[in-house]
Amino acid sequence: MLEIKNLSVSYGAINALHGISLQIKDGDIVTLIGANGAGKTTTLKTISGLLKTRGGEILYDGRNIANLKPHQIVKLGISHVPEGRMVFANLTVLENLSLGAYLQRDKGAIRAELDFVYGMFPRLKERESQIAGTLSGGEQQMLAIGRALMSQPKFLMMDEPSLGIAPLLVKTIFEKIVEINRERRITILLVEQNANLALEISNYGYVLESGRIILQDQSAALRQNPQVKSAYLGG
Repeated sequence: MLEIKNLSVSYGAINALHGISLQIKDGDIVTLIGANGAGKTTTLKTISGLLKTRGGEILYDGRNIANLKPHQIVKLGISHVPEGRMVFANLTVLENLSLGAYLQRDKGAIRAELDFVYGMFPRLKERESQIAGTLSGGEQQMLAIGRALMSQPKFLMMDEPSLGIAPLLVKTIFEKIVEINRERRITILLVEQNANLALEISNYGYVLESGRIILQDQSAALRQNPQVKSAYLGG
């Protein structure tokens, strides 16, 4: 579904990605793990069109989408749940969700998607009229995921969904990620510091280090890899 070929990205004179290549199959959950500054968020932002490439290709369903504008990429069926959630703090839950559907024109489809989001996250329905900035971290993460789902994506990227969330809610969020993947057959690219949890729910994983992919394998195999265990799994 998505293939990155020899992708390079720079922040001015600093090279953030050094010719990385990866493949994501339709219907899979794929995780990117690595230390802070490894290039994980940069990869997602570049796929989303928020950062320009210096070289390489990003192929989505066979089409090179590198350097398209972000709204064009959303229109193709790619959605992004950013690190830190980035909800519109002064708007209500419903207003945030409605903004996620800004490219949709079919009112019936928007209503059906809203019903799906509320079914997935009943707490958002309960807090429909509440100002988003007053929600807990976990509730804001649910809202950020719900907002991304409102664009009816085929490919969903999530950046650090467990960041700043109470441990009890982390498990719920990850269960919902699996549910979204299975129920809607939405392909998911996941960036997550909690490598153990990310590898537990994903099919395949890539390890990024200093802007380069140093390891890739089935997630179950990566969990048993001594190098991964030592660096990322606390073993």
